[in-house]
Amino acid sequence: MALSWPGVCRGSALVFLCQRRSNGVTARLCTPMLASSRISLTVCRLYSPSKARLGLGSRVVSRLKWANEKYESFLKRRFPRFYILHHTFTTGIQFLLRDASEVKNIKLKMHHANLKVHELPYRDMEKLREFRRDLIKAIPLMLISIPPFANYLVFVLMYFFPRQVLIRHFWTPQKQVEFQGVYHDQRCQHHAGVLNGLVRKVPRIQNQRQQSQLLDLCNKVQNGAHPSVMDMQAVRPLFSRPPLGMKRLDANHMRLLSTQLFLTPRLPAFLIRHRLNGHAIELLQLDRALNSLGVLQLSDTELRQACYLRGLHAPSLSAKQCRDWLMQWLQLTSRLKESETSLLLHSMVLLSVNYHKSFRH
Repeated sequence: MALSWPGVCRGSALVFLCQRRSNGVTARLCTPMLASSRISLTVCRLYSPSKARLGLGSRVVSRLKWANEKYESFLKRRFPRFYILHHTFTTGIQFLLRDASEVKNIKLKMHHANLKVHELPYRDMEKLREFRRDLIKAIPLMLISIPPFANYLVFVLMYFFPRQVLIRHFWTPQKQVEFQGVYHDQRCQHHAGVLNGLVRKVPRIQNQRQQSQLLDLCNKVQNGAHPSVMDMQAVRPLFSRPPLGMKRLDANHMRLLSTQLFLTPRLPAFLIRHRLNGHAIELLQLDRALNSLGVLQLSDTELRQACYLRGLHAPSLSAKQCRDWLMQWLQLTSRLKESETSLLLHSMVLLSVNYHKSFRH
């Protein structure tokens, strides 16, 4: 087929114009093609698959958040009691996940730095201790919720038995104060038993001078006076050997001491002794870390929680009074050895039972 002259002219004109553009001259006939290619590249950059997925994910999250807010507003308006339970539960899950993340970071730091638990700073050590206790308490509730539709039973238990079933993450601030008071009242019920147990052991002490020192200390506390650190230091040697050393305490006395740490006394004597000694050593290591940190570095919440752990419930005490008591406690325990943990356990009673009364006069 013969080529027509006009077609040849048009083809040569296009080739000429495109060659002129490559040499730096702008060609109008090639501009639409270049413009369209630039637009397509821009669209690809703006709507890449990763950005599209991110945009879709953010929209889904925003819609779920909106639906959750609507659901909570409905519960708050129509079922206020269930709303409080639901809100406390969701907030507790967030706090629990946050603590789990912090514990994971602490564990990683321990692994990389080849540290042991007692070598950690005070706050990290306390976080591990609290999380372990919370996890142990939460395990029964997790097991109950495994079967199908068992979550309804969990909500019933949460509503009627929040103190026995739930961990602190799922308590309202008011309930936290209330439940701490309940637990401390249970602890106080055994103060007299611990003191009477010490008095009964006085005749078994061979040194008469030490007999009189321990008897004077017990009488002083039983008569409502608060002992000094010097009074406690005077009887310190008695708590590392019979009859008051940890390895020689009788089962009934150990069960009374278990209540001060909120440990169950319904176990065989050898298990009670093992648990008491383990928790006492852990508390002694916490005291050493706290002594390195300094009591003045604690916030009011941390300060009151530290006092509560060591036997002093301080809702009616000022921050200064709590700080003074904790400094007195550390002044005693900073000198104790692991073989003298029995004195640390007894100090939870001796140093706390009359501290409130010392400010009433």
